[in-house]
Amino acid sequence: MSLITAPNIADVDGFYARLLATHRGLTDAESAALNARLILILANHVGDATVLEQALALARDGAGKPA
Repeated sequence: MSLITAPNIADVDGFYARLLATHRGLTDAESAALNARLILILANHVGDATVLEQALALARDGAGKPA
């Protein structure tokens, strides 16, 4: 299995709005902790070490670049 990088969420805007709403009212530290928990939950769901390595590399390659 390889990492899916093409849009794969049915309602991208709706998901983004829910993600922002989930962070609303949190401190920076609480928001960072939420992100860490979410990453670990989703990584566990994916479970495939190769896919996770690809995701880590892709995220690292994009570090410091504007979103």
